[in-house]
Amino acid sequence: MSTKLRVRLCAALALAVVLLALLSPWLTPYDPNAQDMAAALQPPSADHWLGTDSHGRDVLSRVIAGARTSVFSALILVAASAVSGSVIGIACGWFGGWLDTLLLRLGDLFLAFPGMVLALAVAGLLGGGMGNAILAIALVSWPKYARLARSQTLTVRSAPYLTAARMAGNGPARLMARHILPNIAGSLLVTASLDIGTMLMELAGLSFLNLGAQPPTAEWGSMMSKGRSLIQTAPWTILGPGLAIFLTVLIFNLLGDSLRDHLDPRRRARKKEQTS
Repeated sequence: MSTKLRVRLCAALALAVVLLALLSPWLTPYDPNAQDMAAALQPPSADHWLGTDSHGRDVLSRVIAGARTSVFSALILVAASAVSGSVIGIACGWFGGWLDTLLLRLGDLFLAFPGMVLALAVAGLLGGGMGNAILAIALVSWPKYARLARSQTLTVRSAPYLTAARMAGNGPARLMARHILPNIAGSLLVTASLDIGTMLMELAGLSFLNLGAQPPTAEWGSMMSKGRSLIQTAPWTILGPGLAIFLTVLIFNLLGDSLRDHLDPRRRARKKEQTS
């Protein structure tokens, strides 16, 4: 399968996940928050395809509703980390000097700690809630984008087209926005697409520890946390959200791999040599 076809296929699957999250309020067969204790812990059936949880809520409906929280939160987190990190990295690479040293040392400070451990500490200080969980992980995620953007900026800073643009009277802001960013966007896009699955799992991890989404919000990590005590008696309560996390992470990782292969001609050439 060609890399272009793989990108299109993976992009279509990723778009389907995003559309599912966007249209989830209209796709749930039942109210995801409606409790019916008389129907609690029913196994999968024709009425409830993924069974019901300990409060009698339809698991399938909550998985679909949870897509809105889980997927959009991961997308917002990646966008915030990528934008902030890229702006910092481009500025460091272009201006250099004390600004470069200060911001890089700040990034090193965040990178000195395991990301998830630092995110747990920040989320614990800020308190529960999806907004605080996004902020906590974003604070430890921007340095990798900053370092990538800085290295790419240093590579293209002395390119002839930038010299010509500078001589034409373009200021630093215009040079960075119109000439540098478009030329390094491919690497940033690949990193961001590969990061979506990672961020989704980290947000689910914080929710699993009750530091992310709070009841009664449907979120995949929170659903697994509530169902972990029932894994032996009612495994369907965690099967649905667990499978949703697995498939979503797989789709976005495949998309990132496909984009990397498509945007890197040297990698494609190496693969062609290996197969020939």
